[in-house]
Amino acid sequence: MKKNILLFVLLITINNLNAQSSCADMIDMVESESYGTTYYSYDSDAISQVTFHEVTDDSYNTYYFAIVRFKSSYNEYIYQVSSSTKSNYSMNYRQSAGEAFWQYIQPYNDNLNCAPN
Repeated sequence: MKKNILLFVLLITINNLNAQSSCADMIDMVESESYGTTYYSYDSDAISQVTFHEVTDDSYNTYYFAIVRFKSSYNEYIYQVSSSTKSNYSMNYRQSAGEAFWQYIQPYNDNLNCAPN
């Protein structure tokens, strides 16, 4: 399954797929490979929750993902982020989940093309 995730990430990146079903499939695969750590933002007007996942393939390459649920639509979007994103977000989201999102997660928007601009 971990090889499938790597292949799927590469296919999305190479082909610039924007189909929502492909992104939903990516979310399902990442969630099935990792329990994740969820940060809830009860006081935020924009962010409902962010769940961070780490997935390691058979070659011991680790990939980092953030799955973000927005309050306005309750839609989930996936971002492939850096290894430090979870730490940075977790230290700042209580002050402002929206600002922490824009600073630490949104810059990775184009990695998978699975999130709104």
